[in-house]
Amino acid sequence: MPLIVMCGYPCSGKTRRAEELKVYLEENTERKVHVVGDEALGVEKNTVYADSQKEKNVRAALKAEVERKVNKDDIVILDSLNYIKGYRYELFCLIKHTQTPHCLVYCLTSDQVSSRWNTDRDAAEQYTQEIFDALVLRFEAPDSRNRWDSPLFTILQDDTLPFDAISDALFKRKAPPPNQSTQSQPLSSANFLYELDKITQDVLMAIFNAQKTSVPGDLVSVPGATEKIELTRSINMAELRKLRRQFISYTKMHPTENTGQLANMFVQYLNKSLH
Repeated sequence: MPLIVMCGYPCSGKTRRAEELKVYLEENTERKVHVVGDEALGVEKNTVYADSQKEKNVRAALKAEVERKVNKDDIVILDSLNYIKGYRYELFCLIKHTQTPHCLVYCLTSDQVSSRWNTDRDAAEQYTQEIFDALVLRFEAPDSRNRWDSPLFTILQDDTLPFDAISDALFKRKAPPPNQSTQSQPLSSANFLYELDKITQDVLMAIFNAQKTSVPGDLVSVPGATEKIELTRSINMAELRKLRRQFISYTKMHPTENTGQLANMFVQYLNKSLH
């Protein structure tokens, strides 16, 4: 059943809006509503968001919990920052795989308002100013032109949630289909699978070798692609292999007849996932 992804600055009202949605959906549908979020995981925000690896682990845990709870009967609300576009793209891939609708609810506030709301919290619940400022700086605002950010509902501080419109997006809209995955000829072609495997492996090796002489911030050229990898940090082979497996799985479900674009598609996927 549908997934609702909350998004916004720290202390922008996401949890309050998630609770409003939960109450409305429980009262107006016969479905269970699960809220997945930092609180349920017992996340210590100032510790986690100060450490990129810990933050990455939390995002993975949240995504895994969403995947466990998404089923044909229930509604899942993901109440977290969800501020990285690559992570929202991963969630979009997940709902395409499970063939369930989703929408994004963006709690739009200024950093000044969110900062004030942060200082109004109990001391134990506050972000430190340093962490708060860093998260605001890293925030990647959703854009309805992106498939993974659509349908998008932008909610201002004093707005009433558009419950009817959100319900229509979840229950009257078809789930994104696995783009002709059962009908496409390229998927059944041994040549397509061979090209997919070879091209993605060549890209991985190019990145791995380039890192020996490059520094964060460099652009790395890879075989067969016009676009370049943006190296913002060091990436180990285990992480690259995991992303390659995810891309291959996704591409098998959404094959392209133009295998010449596979390298560029993989580069785009890596750039979104690694940022």
